[in-house]
Amino acid sequence: MSSKYKGKSAADRPDTTRASVDPEPSTVQSKMDLVSKTFFMPFIHKKKDSSRILSDLAPVIMTPRMMNAAATVSSRSRGSLGGSASGGSRLDFATLGRAPMRLTLGNRRITSRDLQIVEATDELLDADIPEVEGVASDVSLLRGFNATVPSSEKNRTRRKQMRNVETPRIGLKKLGMSARGMMMEDEEARSVASEEDVVVVSRPDERGKRKGRRRGRESLSAAKALGKDELRRQTQEILLDKENLHVRRSLINSEIAEINNKIKALDSIRDKLEQDLLKLHEDELELDDELGGVQERIEFEETAFRQSDNTNTAPAPHVAPSRRRKGPVFLPSEHDELPPGVAFMTLEGHLTPITALDFSEPYGTLVSASQEDSQPQIWDLMTGDAIGRLRGHRGAVKCIQVEDNLCLTGAEDGTVRLWDLRLVDEDEWERDGLTDVAEEDEGTAYDGELVEKPNGIRSSEPSEAGTTDHTGPCIRLFEGHSKAVTALYFEDECLVTGASDKTLRQWDLTTGQCVMTMDILWAISHPQPTLPGNGIPNHLFPGTAASAGRFAVPTPPYADGSWEMYQDFVGGVQFWGYGLVSGSGDGAVRMWDMRTGQAHRTLMGHTSPVTCLQFDEMHIASGSLDKSIRIWDVRTGGTFETLHYDHAVTALQFDTRKVIAATGENGVKIYNRTSMQHSSLLTNGHTQPVERLRYMDRYLVSGGRDATVKIWTL
Repeated sequence: MSSKYKGKSAADRPDTTRASVDPEPSTVQSKMDLVSKTFFMPFIHKKKDSSRILSDLAPVIMTPRMMNAAATVSSRSRGSLGGSASGGSRLDFATLGRAPMRLTLGNRRITSRDLQIVEATDELLDADIPEVEGVASDVSLLRGFNATVPSSEKNRTRRKQMRNVETPRIGLKKLGMSARGMMMEDEEARSVASEEDVVVVSRPDERGKRKGRRRGRESLSAAKALGKDELRRQTQEILLDKENLHVRRSLINSEIAEINNKIKALDSIRDKLEQDLLKLHEDELELDDELGGVQERIEFEETAFRQSDNTNTAPAPHVAPSRRRKGPVFLPSEHDELPPGVAFMTLEGHLTPITALDFSEPYGTLVSASQEDSQPQIWDLMTGDAIGRLRGHRGAVKCIQVEDNLCLTGAEDGTVRLWDLRLVDEDEWERDGLTDVAEEDEGTAYDGELVEKPNGIRSSEPSEAGTTDHTGPCIRLFEGHSKAVTALYFEDECLVTGASDKTLRQWDLTTGQCVMTMDILWAISHPQPTLPGNGIPNHLFPGTAASAGRFAVPTPPYADGSWEMYQDFVGGVQFWGYGLVSGSGDGAVRMWDMRTGQAHRTLMGHTSPVTCLQFDEMHIASGSLDKSIRIWDVRTGGTFETLHYDHAVTALQFDTRKVIAATGENGVKIYNRTSMQHSSLLTNGHTQPVERLRYMDRYLVSGGRDATVKIWTL
């Protein structure tokens, strides 16, 4: 149905389609009038922008389909409809709703519900529809369609044709082909220009004959007049083309924005996949550690089985030190119910900041020490109760290591004591109310003479008249350092200690004898060649001069603003086989050969004293007062990774997946070595900066300057 009938009623419009297929035009025409009025009523009264578009499109799109479908349906059901009409029944609106008619090209029938939607067209057109940002905010759908169809370029093509001027043929196409080297071989001998292209230069005697052709050639634009109407039309076309360009630009910008959004979505998906990949890598590392733990357990149980037949003479099976033990540990089943990253237990019993701590295993036995306290406390981590104290040192304890039932402590009195934690409950000193060793006369001192005890244990304590042979939990005393022992590490029957007298000593736990002394001052005065990129040579390090006298360095302020004098010249020691690593007050990490006592490599990079260190098969991790942790490559001696913090690093421990450190803040810092992300443990944590920490698997113990010990789950 053409748009010229839009203003007329349905009865006035010619119904040629119905007339050609129906021999009873009057009856069917009344039915079609009703259908036409029903469908076209919303498009013939209101002429708003939205309804105008629909009214323009509806006669073109909807009418032919409706008319053809109605004609097809009426022709198929002519008999039924004709019988109803002859019977005198009238097809009203209710009858149309109850008896669906097939008015589409498909199989779907229009029912009263569809007619309800048609009747509500006014409300739907008046409703506010939210539009997306971009092109839809200023460009209608029809306008965007008109700007992008190929016919939008017809005006430009027409103007280009209007500017073409009829001129004699000059062979420009052949000149262009010649310039591009596209001449055929058979045309190489021919002239570039055709006969029409030849420019004839007249001779002097012919100038008179060609005098009329020598005048200047007129411009091509002057040979054609367009007229005002044409120029106005071109002006309108150019403005319309500019508007079309604006619409296209808006559409392209919208597509670019959509692509950017898709890129962001893909980036987020990629980030998630990368996180999943890192998680798989962490799981692989965890499985490697678990496999190592299982292998260690196999060796332990095989050794225990072989020695089970001769339990009287065979020693206990060897167990790897807890600092080098791999894989998961045995935990109570209730541990899995704890939320990760929360301090679920607090041990309160110290009065001064914690200086050292260590424990045998998760939920086992913990030994902790604090400043100005010569008696380390023993805790039962299963119940959180204090078991007792280790009495014997005459100064504050600076370092502790616990392995199973054995405990080694080093103190400011320059001694190292070996304790049997199973004998703590049998300590008669505390039960009888006797004074401890720290309260004895300061003038009394041991001369270091080894005395053979009746129980076969060689001790450095002299026998006193009137005392029993029972020595309590302290089963060995190591004397030799002249200043405070600040670091120690033992494994099997070997012990290495470091002290503020700037020496390292190797001891035999079985005999109690000092096997070797390694002088750090001698190593400083005879520096080893430094590797390129490992920092300044140690003889140029300013801490070297200070190390010759009494060593004392002010610490950088903690997070709470407090500070103190750092006097521990040896910050940490650890050995594996014959390889020994030490960190000292000159900022150097030295690797020693325990067979010769010589430092064969010096790792320079820290600018302040080294306070803690640990190493495994591949890397050495060292913390310093320079607010950094350096991870060194054992094979090359170069810096593998450097972690920077806001305050001094006082303690650290690492494995293949993470680095946990105390960095002068209230929270415990955790660095994920796989994802390279930092996090902190703060929930129910310390109220003052953390000083010491120790963890096994998912079990962490930390001690802070608030004189408390916190138990965490990882």
